Amino acid sequence: MRKIILVCGIIAGIIVSVFMVSSIAVCYSSNNFEGNMLLGYAAMLLSFSLIFVGVRNFRDKYNGGFVSFGKAFQIGLYISLIASTIYVIVWLVDYYLFVPEFMERYATHVMRELQQEGASAQELQAESVKMDGYREMYKNPLMVILFTYFEILPVGLIVSLICALILKRKPTQSLPTA
Repeated sequence: MRKIILVCGIIAGIIVSVFMVSSIAVCYSSNNFEGNMLLGYAAMLLSFSLIFVGVRNFRDKYNGGFVSFGKAFQIGLYISLIASTIYVIVWLVDYYLFVPEFMERYATHVMRELQQEGASAQELQAESVKMDGYREMYKNPLMVILFTYFEILPVGLIVSLICALILKRKPTQSLPTA
């Protein structure tokens, strides 16, 4: 079981991290963050499809074709934690070494989008205060870690839950024949 969890978790973490680094690079080169969130969550779902693979592999190859909901969810949870941790580590390296002005650029993008949508001065001021708060929180590495986990881990938990519901299978008891 450990091998399945490690392999699937590492592969999922690499997949989602490559998508994240690529999309950040595209955002920086085009100075446009539109569509980035949708692409990011699609990449998370793609990478977390390895939860399904891992649970099914465990059930069918190592557990006689059976797995409880709890065990399936546990496997998915561990795969999610490994993939999410890789994602967080890659983001920390990318953010602190390559894109330290990320929050500034993102805040500028958000404000520009609001202006183009015709937001009122009051709405712009409220959003500016909110963005200032995010920028301030992002100065603390612990907050960066928490925000990043909060971005990816819930997706992994939802996929783990769905996979556990789909893949659970209890052994059928056969009645002794006379």
